[in-house]
Amino acid sequence: MSGAVYWAVSDTWTVVRRGLLHYRRQPSNIAWQLGFPVVSVLLFVYVFGSGMAMEDYKSYAMPGMFAMTMAFGFMNTAMLVTLDKDKGITDRFRSMPMSPMAVVGGRGVSDLIGAALDLAVMAAIALAIGWRSSGGFAATIAAFGLLLLLRFALIWVGVVLGLMVPNQEAAGNLFAVAFPFGMVSSVFTPPSEMPTWLGAIAQWNPVSSTANAVRDLFGNPVPQDGPWIQENAMMMAVVWPIVITVVFLPLAVRKYQRLSA
Repeated sequence: MSGAVYWAVSDTWTVVRRGLLHYRRQPSNIAWQLGFPVVSVLLFVYVFGSGMAMEDYKSYAMPGMFAMTMAFGFMNTAMLVTLDKDKGITDRFRSMPMSPMAVVGGRGVSDLIGAALDLAVMAAIALAIGWRSSGGFAATIAAFGLLLLLRFALIWVGVVLGLMVPNQEAAGNLFAVAFPFGMVSSVFTPPSEMPTWLGAIAQWNPVSSTANAVRDLFGNPVPQDGPWIQENAMMMAVVWPIVITVVFLPLAVRKYQRLSA
């Protein structure tokens, strides 16, 4: 391993450790991240789900809930990036002989570890309320892999937005972006039951592709007789994150490099 690569990896791990230490020193953040899945399940599965004309709505909704939780995670990334920027921590990093990729990549790895924790809690809640995967061990692991792949791709969107917004208040307003992104999808309702124009948007939403792909892998109900994008959800659950990462990861590094001192 060359010296430059070694120090880039070492710097990245330093930033990852810093992110993980925040979880230990600020337990309120962990409580919020773990509490959101619990509230979401109670609200959408038991409150809204009681009015759905679907025989086994729980089996349909839970994979969608997994995907929505991963999709909404980019707001946490954006908020943490903005917080570091406001406190001057980002400028300190930029003044050090550190690789720009190390700072951005370190944020990505630490957020992905946090997302895996969120997903584990969400799965435990799902099992507690009676949801089951009948797709087999390998298929179940692959489904959780696709969910983390979506979260990994959206981390870079969160980093870019966090570096773009002027302050923490503006970062909090990103919920207006995240809410339709997560909700206008097949997470809770098959797009065929939506108005035609809204169903078309939902079908082409990357969250829908991941939700439908993991439903298939879990052996849960999947929307049928849809357009090409819906019938090829498994492929698109990989293609969408790759495209998002290819676009936003270099953009995140470039945005970090061009921040005003």
